[in-house]
Amino acid sequence: MDAHSSLVFPFSIIGFDLDGTLLDTSGDLAAAVNHAIGTIGRPPLPVEAVKPMIGGGARRMLEHGLTTTGGCDPVTLDMLHRRLLDYYEAHLAVHTRPFPGALDALDALTAQGVTLGLMTNKLERFARAILDALDLTHRFAAIIGGDTLGAAKPSPRPIQAMVAQCGGGRAAFVGDSIFDVQAARGAGLPVVACAFGFLSQPVETLGADAVIQGYEALIPTLARLGSSGPSATLSTNAA
Repeated sequence: MDAHSSLVFPFSIIGFDLDGTLLDTSGDLAAAVNHAIGTIGRPPLPVEAVKPMIGGGARRMLEHGLTTTGGCDPVTLDMLHRRLLDYYEAHLAVHTRPFPGALDALDALTAQGVTLGLMTNKLERFARAILDALDLTHRFAAIIGGDTLGAAKPSPRPIQAMVAQCGGGRAAFVGDSIFDVQAARGAGLPVVACAFGFLSQPVETLGADAVIQGYEALIPTLARLGSSGPSATLSTNAA
């Protein structure tokens, strides 16, 4: 650990987004989008083009994909949404892997006595299946999907439920999208943004309390953020 390990860690709960935060799911999500739009003769999108479409749920991602490749109408969107979900469910963890340093950060937080939670706009059954495939499910005291409560980010309700399921206490959230920031803000939590995530806009414009370039910066950033108070705006350039 670092110099902060000798201090009492300021948060009892840390919540994480999944796609673009803990896991690089872009390869499998792009494959699902391309399968769906390919059934109506649309050209495939490169993974880098799909990344900014991720974060608002599968339907929103598909809508962006259709718009990009020739237009979107409600009937086609409804039809292809089912095809995308069916394909994705059968290919959830082909290319998906944790981001570099993510597991070490989870280990370090757990060693500090921190309870870990997860809130994603992905369907809960998909999130759990991916975590099971990567042997990560046991690390989280709460796993909430975009369908669990009938509300997804940017609603603060799922974040609030995550904190409650983790036992309550001072919490912070880690994500990569404007939905993450808005939901955490609405729930009254400070939020750290991941510059390596699936960004649809410059990370500095998300309005997060802190920005990290890599997971090795997460623990010291959270320690400083906790000691500075929820209104502090911090940034680190750690690679």
